[in-house]
Amino acid sequence: MPPKTHKARDVPVPRFLAEQLVPHVAGRSPDDLFFTSPTGEPLRIGNWRRRVWDRAVMDAGLGRLTPHDLRHTAASLAIASGASVKHVQRMLGHKDAAMTLNVCASLFEDDLDAVSDRLDDAIQKAAAASVRPAASSEVIGLASSSRGKDR
Repeated sequence: MPPKTHKARDVPVPRFLAEQLVPHVAGRSPDDLFFTSPTGEPLRIGNWRRRVWDRAVMDAGLGRLTPHDLRHTAASLAIASGASVKHVQRMLGHKDAAMTLNVCASLFEDDLDAVSDRLDDAIQKAAAASVRPAASSEVIGLASSSRGKDR
């Protein structure tokens, strides 16, 4: 069943999950539905929510979790794993990155400390890479070599 925009979208599936799905798709055509009604027809969201989802959520003690909540969970996990806003935009099927930022803005609020830590790490790595010992015991003057003049 196509999404509400009727545009195809790519959704990343982690390797661990893909491996678990392989036995369930063995022998199926790429066009076959993965989840179907008991009669093999496409699922109707209302029936599925009432018969399957709501009962499973209640049995798991997850409160009032909705299928749409899983969409936000997927976005937050993607962001936490380092996905760019453009990748999350494509995954969610948003028209533009601004929409993704508006919807997911709260997912970025606690990331400033992590950004600061990554900047510190980058500076330290850059500094360590630029301070290398000379090939011989001779000391090279940085001021003269950076201007191309001998002093």
